[in-house]
Amino acid sequence: MNENIVIRRETPADFRAAEELTREAFWNVYRPGCMEHYLLHVLRDDPDFIAELDLVMERDGQLIGHIMYMRAEIHADGGNVIPVMTFGPVSIRPDVQRMGYGTMIVRHSMRMAAELGAGALCIEGNAAFYGKCGFAAAYTRGIRWQGEPENASSPHNLLCVLKEGFLDGITGVYCTPPGYFVDDAAVEAFDATFPPKAKAKKPAVDITK
Repeated sequence: MNENIVIRRETPADFRAAEELTREAFWNVYRPGCMEHYLLHVLRDDPDFIAELDLVMERDGQLIGHIMYMRAEIHADGGNVIPVMTFGPVSIRPDVQRMGYGTMIVRHSMRMAAELGAGALCIEGNAAFYGKCGFAAAYTRGIRWQGEPENASSPHNLLCVLKEGFLDGITGVYCTPPGYFVDDAAVEAFDATFPPKAKAKKPAVDITK
């Protein structure tokens, strides 16, 4: 890791700056405006939140990135419930995107997740980007997302096994933590506490690189 890059636990003193960074990173990317800064704000108090994996990235002492993790579950077709983890939002400051910092913070956090005992990670994201970090389409391992038909083959629902053999012989349904489902009115009310920004619909791009 470059000596001017630090990845560390987020502290309360970082909260607003991380939310501002996340807002800038996601604004008008996936929809007019964004909701990811509100997610960050509320998920810190969610019971599935993993404080040890709530991380910020600094370059020369300036905040340039953030990632957070949540506990999640796969409900196996055999009836058992398998604990996994998920992460997101992942934010990189717009002026330093596509410079490798997204890959750096994701890989660093994945190593930490493995050390904390995570056997597998399930996320939604860009397969081309996250494939570099070891993720593959979840359906190829027999894992489908909650609410999807059994034959669903979404390329954006991704899985990475961190512990060898952890999901061997397992098929089932990944359940997104309920905290990720938020009310649009609550998003708008929270966003009103930030400086106004123009909303627009633009082609989606990968903001994590």
